[in-house]
Formats: sequence, structure tokens, C-alpha cells
Amino acid sequence: MRTTSRFSIGALIFAFAATSNGPARAQTSVALSVYGAFSGTTSGNGAQQSPANQAGGLIELRHISNPLLGWEATYAYNRANQVYSYNGPLPQSCATGLPCPAIPSPAAVSANAHEITGDWVPSIHAGSFRPFAVLGIGGLFNVPAGSQSNTTSDNRPVYVYGAGLDWSLIPHIGLRFQYRGNLYKAPDVSKLYTSTNAFAHTAEPVLGAYFSF
Repeated sequence: MRTTSRFSIGALIFAFAATSNGPARAQTSVALSVYGAFSGTTSGNGAQQSPANQAGGLIELRHISNPLLGWEATYAYNRANQVYSYNGPLPQSCATGLPCPAIPSPAAVSANAHEITGDWVPSIHAGSFRPFAVLGIGGLFNVPAGSQSNTTSDNRPVYVYGAGLDWSLIPHIGLRFQYRGNLYKAPDVSKLYTSTNAFAHTAEPVLGAYFSF
């Protein structure tokens, strides 16, 4: 019993010390980054959607209180051009020699993607380095560019995950390396085709700089 009591007291002292040191490790930072957006093709509803790979920019406002309590708000922008093409079965008449109905031509849509998220950021601090993870949710807003006909805007929820590393170069300034993955339903920005309505994934390798205060 005495050993158990000592163990409990020691655990409480350790927990108190870890909590009391939390504010000393607290950090707020602003980061500017560039990334590549690499998305896969999706199929469904008789259509195939092929997004173009693009470059983008990311702004992060992050606050870390302790290893388990870290949060950030982000805004990201990249081009999100889509190509829709027919992917359904051919009418039976096409195989019997009868007149074959015209197959819809591919439709290309130039669009911009705006993403806003709120993320949980657990991390550890080791010297000049801070490895971290990212898990969040937000909104993905796809807006056709210019005055294209037969297009429409589309808003979808987006789920974000990832991991990275902050490298402090000098006090308050450092580099941020990270990978972010986005999971969302394929956007519906063409009136000529129905969205595949399939889950799409965008991989984003990110490189940026941060300023902490």
C-alpha cells in the first residue's frame, strides 16, 4: 500500500510539473507556404473526372499550448481545373450496326479552389525541431474562372490529415516541411456532366517558412 501511495504521489507531481511547464512551451506562429496539388481521377455516374495537377499557396495561423493541445486555422488556394468525359456503357445499337447516338464530348472547366480548415496539431519539441501531425475538417469552395458557359460553383466539406516538421533556424523564424492529404467528394462544376460523386484525394507536399511570437 505504501509503495502504491508513493507511486500515485509521484505520478501527480509529474503531471503537475508537465502542466506547469506547458505555458513555457506555448507558441503562436504564422506560416506562408507553397505546395503541389496532385489529385487522382475518379469515375461514377457514367462519367470520369480528371483534375489537373497544380501549384498552390497556404497560410497557417497556429497556436501550440502543449504536446497534445495545438490548433491551427488555414486558408489554401490553387487552380482546380477539371476535365469531364463520358464513361458509361455504349447503347446496344452501337454494337448492332444501327445508328449510334452521339457520345457527349469531353468538357473542360477552368476553376479555382479555395480551402478553409480548422485542424488539431499535436506535436513534440526536440531542440531546434518540432515534429507534428495534422487532423482537421473544413470547406472546399470550387469556383469556375471567368465567364464560362455551362459551369457552376460547388462547395464541399473536406477532411485533412498530415504530418510535418518545423525547423527553427534563428529565434522566431524557421522552415516548415509537411505533407497534407485532402479527402473530399469530387466537385460538381459542369452542367454538361454529373459529378462522379466519388471520394477524391489530393496529395500536397508543402514547403514554407514560419514566424513565431
